[in-house]
Amino acid sequence: MAKETKKDSYVAYVASYTSGSKENYGIRIYDVDMKNGRLTEKEKVKITNSSYIVLSHSRETLYSITDAGVEAYHIEDDGSLTILNKASINGMRGCYINMDQHDKFLVCAGYHDGKVTILELKEDGSIGKITDEKFHKGLGTIAGRNHTPHVQCIKVTKDNKYLLAADLGMDRVNVYRFDTENGKISDIDVIHCDQESSPRHMQFSQDGKFLYVVFEQQCSINVYQYTEEKGLPSFEEIQSVQNSDEQDTIGVASSALKFSDDYNYLVSSVAGENNVIVYKVDKETGLLTKKIELPISGEYPKDACLFPDNKHLVSLNQESSTMTFFNVNFDKNTLVMNGPEMKVDRPNCIVFHKLGERIKVRDN
Repeated sequence: MAKETKKDSYVAYVASYTSGSKENYGIRIYDVDMKNGRLTEKEKVKITNSSYIVLSHSRETLYSITDAGVEAYHIEDDGSLTILNKASINGMRGCYINMDQHDKFLVCAGYHDGKVTILELKEDGSIGKITDEKFHKGLGTIAGRNHTPHVQCIKVTKDNKYLLAADLGMDRVNVYRFDTENGKISDIDVIHCDQESSPRHMQFSQDGKFLYVVFEQQCSINVYQYTEEKGLPSFEEIQSVQNSDEQDTIGVASSALKFSDDYNYLVSSVAGENNVIVYKVDKETGLLTKKIELPISGEYPKDACLFPDNKHLVSLNQESSTMTFFNVNFDKNTLVMNGPEMKVDRPNCIVFHKLGERIKVRDN
């Protein structure tokens, strides 16, 4: 991958729900004050219920979930967004999107209908036709929310060979072989999780050798070592850490799971307790060591993220409709609020983008 950057200035994109709001500004763009760890709103984008956003690996395009399906935006040099197009996912609204490693396919998770949808991506970043669809089937172990499939998160392995779909309702992660020539997936393996654990989000390590899964109801993070032998993937659990010290995790729920830009730290959060947890990552072994666990001064931290300098942290608090900001000191393992909360209606997730950054990831 060829990497080129123009300057060390950043913007942040924040996605939020718009239901019940008079204005459908589902994405907000902020200038990033890296020195002071604060954001200043510069622009708003009209989009309905942007429940999740993601940047392409090329840093050319931003993709978002919306009620009608998915939308693609070209990222301008100043960080502003220009709409490319919209596309249907042929089902109920999605909850999570991602790409393969070469930005040739967009993959979408369907929480409400338990569906994985694959769409082609054109060279300009716009979204093309659906290439494959697969419904998860079965019955879970809990009456109520978790009695049917709920695909919550999708990740593609760093070697671009397999697609993983975390099913919060079925307490498992389905592993599919990914045909990246034609955008097709086929069953190959399942990572079975504890009953009533509810796998929510996943992340791969920088080198792709380790998989991290946060469990919403179990309030824990599992680390798996990923290997492949004779064309078959293997995910071996090597660690499990608790996000909550409560013996009974009813009433608390893990939500966020995000690496720092340098992959040295992994950030998670717990609703109910309304805490953020920061782990140090051993890149050689993949193992996690808890560094910080402190309150975020808000309700239901849906997402939490370190600033690119690892000296500040922002928490997106959905139920209190706020973002709260903190100074981070890893030498002292402290997290100190650095100013007033910022109001934003029901924020869902945040991504930082370095202005001018472009990365070549596809040949055509």
